[in-house]
Amino acid sequence: MTVPDTHPRTHRTAGPSAPARALLSAACRTPWGGAATGLPGAAPVELPRVTGFVTSRFSPLVHSVATECLGAPGSADDLVGAAGPRTGTVLATMFGDTVTLDTATRRLTEGQVHSPLLFFQSVTTSILGRLGQSYGITGPVECLSVARDGAGEALSAADLMLEQEDIDRVLLVGVELAANERATWIHRRIAGPDGPDPLPDGDCAVALLLARTDEGTGRVLLRAGAGSGSPADRAPADARHARFGWLAPLVAAAETVRPPEGGPVPRPVRVPGRYGYVVAPAGRAAAPAAPAAPAAPGGPA
Repeated sequence: MTVPDTHPRTHRTAGPSAPARALLSAACRTPWGGAATGLPGAAPVELPRVTGFVTSRFSPLVHSVATECLGAPGSADDLVGAAGPRTGTVLATMFGDTVTLDTATRRLTEGQVHSPLLFFQSVTTSILGRLGQSYGITGPVECLSVARDGAGEALSAADLMLEQEDIDRVLLVGVELAANERATWIHRRIAGPDGPDPLPDGDCAVALLLARTDEGTGRVLLRAGAGSGSPADRAPADARHARFGWLAPLVAAAETVRPPEGGPVPRPVRVPGRYGYVVAPAGRAAAPAAPAAPAAPGGPA
């Protein structure tokens, strides 16, 4: 079960002395069909099926974006290889697999026989077990559900995991399903000056593979304490990214790792939150923060 993170997280000291992290690979999956034209990770609505997972798109979405980020297991493109035992995983989602949970609850209240598959996949991280089996990933697993500054908290979890001596790489996956009636009601109910983060327009996921920089020179780096952490950081520099809600900073980071063909040179990405994370190509300083976009009437600040 995914539990909202309401407690302050311990974090290493940010600043000039804090080590940077290398972003080795990234992927984005936006399975909206024609509605995703021009967006990062645009893909057909239909997702590849994953044996043992039914009804919901949550787990197939995580599996699809993670596989694209890591490369096919056992292939020449496999970025995990022998590093599986030293690779951790962080899964970040505001509401988790609402389809599985609501379907199971509905079947129970209607007196129907409970599906063992739904019981298994109701655990948000169950798909990570499948990925771990495929890639040989046996490092620690963490799952976060945060209402405010979800992207920054997810990066912090991956950053902290890399502080462990026996972990060299971390796969970070941020995922959200299109908000159903219950998620929409909760999101509106808790709206206020301090949150929650906006939700994406539909099902989407983004994956980042982070590593210690002593593995080699990273083309794109994550640095803590390099941003201001001000409200201005909440305005996506690219208007396209606003459609990804709280995942927008992670999507922007993914595009910094994998710039779109023919697109402009990636700008440094400022991640909202208390850690002041900035994602930028090695050797580039953070650009000045863009002015904050006005909040929609009645929407989250």
